[in-house]
Amino acid sequence: MKTDTLYYEDPFLCTFTATVRTCEAVENGYAVTLDRTAFYPEGGGQPADHGTLGGIPVLDVQEQHDEIMHTLSQPLAVGQTVEGVVDWDRRFDHMQQHSGEHILSGILCDRYHCDNVGFHLGADTVTIDYNTDLTWEQVMAAEAAANAVIWADRPVEITYPDPDTLAHLAYRSKKELTGPVRIVTFPEADCCACCGTHVRRAGQVGLVKVLSCQKFRQGVRLEILCGKRALSYLSQSWEQARTVGQKLSVKPVEILPAVERLEAELAQTKLRTQELEEDLFAHIAREHAGAGDTLLIQPPMRPDRARRLADTVAHSCGALAAVFAGEADSYVYALVHAGGADIAPLVKAMNQSLHGRGGGRGGFAQGSVQASSEEIAAFFHNQKEEPPCATT
Repeated sequence: MKTDTLYYEDPFLCTFTATVRTCEAVENGYAVTLDRTAFYPEGGGQPADHGTLGGIPVLDVQEQHDEIMHTLSQPLAVGQTVEGVVDWDRRFDHMQQHSGEHILSGILCDRYHCDNVGFHLGADTVTIDYNTDLTWEQVMAAEAAANAVIWADRPVEITYPDPDTLAHLAYRSKKELTGPVRIVTFPEADCCACCGTHVRRAGQVGLVKVLSCQKFRQGVRLEILCGKRALSYLSQSWEQARTVGQKLSVKPVEILPAVERLEAELAQTKLRTQELEEDLFAHIAREHAGAGDTLLIQPPMRPDRARRLADTVAHSCGALAAVFAGEADSYVYALVHAGGADIAPLVKAMNQSLHGRGGGRGGFAQGSVQASSEEIAAFFHNQKEEPPCATT
């Protein structure tokens, strides 16, 4: 028997009474049907309403053969009258997101002759897929137009046109439709077949903010926020910008040029640091000229710099240069043999003894060990060649 859908009659209705028709045990609780309901079932990319029935939490709502199935954690008695309470914050949030998506999609599809081929209203953001490649500039222009429609605050029109009227109506739809078709119209923005819940006036959406536009299949995927979600996101972003601005001694709107100046200064500092590091490496190499196998235990440095030092020292000492850079019990290593001798057996034994990971080929190897500097020195001291240890 068809359930009377109160959420279509009044999407702002959040309390109602109804009679329990059926209650059956299911895998995740109890499936309850009512003679009427204000709980919207999951569908069309919009999540189901939550709330309570007879004081029992409603975990899920689905539509099956014109009946609305409410999943509850506890059973209800068939025939009893219960009060339903819809989680209003969740419902209104979904209406803001869904209505905002309609407004933006209607404008994009009209301006750039694309289709909305995917919609998902997630717990954090809304994603929309279009089958045409859109530029960020085009999306930003549509966002501005969408917010203008919202602020004009015109009433939303919901109709069920007769077949002849529908045949001559220009409306959006992602699939072939049969039976009565529900048309949701946002004046100056969108006309679309839709079964979801929507706000009464465009102004109740508040605002639309596009977060990203990424290439997806043959078109793009937008990530958007509407209403309270958008306000919360922008407020958090502004607070972060304000805090960063204080650290940079600039206004929040002047952060970008300040960061660009810092990037330029950092690039110069990195260049100067590399120059000094190269001088240090050359000095260390001169100290070990002709020394043969050499072990160096150094302060922390990036793996690529450890390899650079090992390579420089190997050419100077004329044999194996083993560089370990780190502190406490964690070191990265780079081993280079000037003559290209196979050091794989040495590296294998070293990894086993020093809890290491890594390897290489020919006269080069790199990786990391979990061992102290004393343990590293002891391992190389016990090797047949017994290379001298230089710690700086």
